[in-house]
Amino acid sequence: MKLRTAAALLASVSPALAAQPQPEPLPQPPPIAAPQDVPYAGKIDLTVDATDLDRHIFTVRENIPVSKPGEMVLLYPEWLPGDHGPVNPLVELASLVITAGGKRLDWTRDPVNMFAYHISVPEGAASLDVHFQFLSPPDDREGRVVMTPDLIDLQWNTVVLYPAGYFSRDIIFAPTVKLPAGFHFATALEPKTPDSGAGGIVSFGDTPLNTLVDSPMFAGHYFSRVDLDPGAKVPVHLNVFADRPEDLDMKPDQLAKHRALVQQAYKTYGSHHYDHYDFLFELSDQMSGIGLEHHRSSEDGVGRGYFSKWDATVADRDLLPHEFTHSWNGKFRRPADLWAENFNVPERDSMLWVYEGQTQYWGQVLAARSGLFDHQQALDSLALAAASMQNEVGRAWRALEDTTNDPIINARRPLAWRNWERAEDYYVEGLLIWLDADTLIRQKTNGAKSLNDFARGFFGVYDGSFITDTYKFEDVVHALNDVLPYDWATFLHTRLDGHGPGAPLDGITRGGYKLVFNDTESAFLKSAEGRRKAADFSYSIGLGVRGPSIVSVSWGSPAFKVGLTVGEKIIAVNGLAYDGSETLSDAIKLAHGGKAPIELLVQADQHFRTVRIDYHDGLRYPHLERVAGTPALLDDILAPIK
Repeated sequence: MKLRTAAALLASVSPALAAQPQPEPLPQPPPIAAPQDVPYAGKIDLTVDATDLDRHIFTVRENIPVSKPGEMVLLYPEWLPGDHGPVNPLVELASLVITAGGKRLDWTRDPVNMFAYHISVPEGAASLDVHFQFLSPPDDREGRVVMTPDLIDLQWNTVVLYPAGYFSRDIIFAPTVKLPAGFHFATALEPKTPDSGAGGIVSFGDTPLNTLVDSPMFAGHYFSRVDLDPGAKVPVHLNVFADRPEDLDMKPDQLAKHRALVQQAYKTYGSHHYDHYDFLFELSDQMSGIGLEHHRSSEDGVGRGYFSKWDATVADRDLLPHEFTHSWNGKFRRPADLWAENFNVPERDSMLWVYEGQTQYWGQVLAARSGLFDHQQALDSLALAAASMQNEVGRAWRALEDTTNDPIINARRPLAWRNWERAEDYYVEGLLIWLDADTLIRQKTNGAKSLNDFARGFFGVYDGSFITDTYKFEDVVHALNDVLPYDWATFLHTRLDGHGPGAPLDGITRGGYKLVFNDTESAFLKSAEGRRKAADFSYSIGLGVRGPSIVSVSWGSPAFKVGLTVGEKIIAVNGLAYDGSETLSDAIKLAHGGKAPIELLVQADQHFRTVRIDYHDGLRYPHLERVAGTPALLDDILAPIK
């Protein structure tokens, strides 16, 4: 078939139409300078007023020195380390006004890069005065809540604009914060003077932009600070902020476990990569929760009751070990494609199965080694991890490696079919891969070597340095071969690029256990459900519920087969009004071994329908069961290092 141009086709219809001009592309927008590794001339003064607690507004003023007239671009950070995607809330930047010498300058948003602002610096201008607001969400339906009447989480990436054309490490800021009266604060930044903070004004020394963004501040009325490594030359502190003063009460045995975390981490990695470390720990039902790593600190947020309801909050207790591990894995050692010159250069997430997957593994292990998990809790946590990944039937079409793109593709938005679409499975399935590697090393060396040796060899280099050290896939393989010569490239590719069937559970089997299901919920799963305010029937009828709302449906499950979907509400079960998850639990028990289906009346918007689920295998919850006569390698892994 002969191809014809658009003009020829038009001419064949009507000669008059052939004269109509064809669309032409618009000119490209003005260029934005690529980052160069050269110092920015001058120091940017940054002042943040964080006192408007009622309206959740941060007011920002920057004084940016300029050395010559002409076109200039200011950038609002877009790509955030630790979030692995372009997620900085640009929509919440408002009231941007730029002046020079008292004269207002017009700015123009770049038509392609929405995070870039073009301005023209006038002759004779020595600096730009930049004013704007960060309108933080008052409700978590609108975004992450970072300000309440009692608490503040100041993330510097939300309150800075910076000049394009430079590495972030080459732009120096002098930050100052105005806090509400009576607020205490904690941050990895060093105050400029010992009395900084008097009168609510906190000033810090000159700080490169990359360090500034990596050093958030927590502040609040109710605060306690605990030394987790007394007498150490390199201090580690737990800074606790809470909704209520009684939430700060830490029992001696709880303190001992958090101190053991630091020591077990040092014994695992054989190094540290900070000059001091601060856990910024929020216990709040008003602030949004968080777990975000930084080099010399971490933002950690859970609900109230972490100390006061210790037994009920066990599912929260691997958070601090996870984020602490990131100081070694993610902040110090980082995949090469996750390091960027500044915060507006796109990241690539291909090796998050190391960055996050191995951190998830060490978070679980360190929780057990420190006593934050007891042995049974650690086993129950691993059982839940194994069962959840075994339930990820989406691996049939989507390999684990591809899920590392999810922070960019989806940015943690809700999914209707979570176990079919897959999301950030590199966390939990990554844990299973590294358990597989650990048990394999232990088995083949008769216990002489383990993944501890990899951790010390890979993360323990350059002790004391906190300059990021990047790596590639080949470096991980090489470090594993230093521990145990083996075809590690094939080992990893098989698990990262394969399609199952099923999750990689060899580490559990080799560890001396097997995944089983019975009708008894573990205390760990109950804690996890309490944290999510949901009940999990994923392994029986295939539903998750929060109140009357269906919040998850497992692809291919009995619930899926009768057409149930996320967002529907359960009105009645077996002809009786739905009165919480116990109603559904009782119905599943009643149907066990029988023939009568489980009948649900459900509502979707204004529509009601009745579905009948033909399921008779009872409640099913995951556990790990010891396999008699096999080496208990998993017990060895979870035991404290002496």
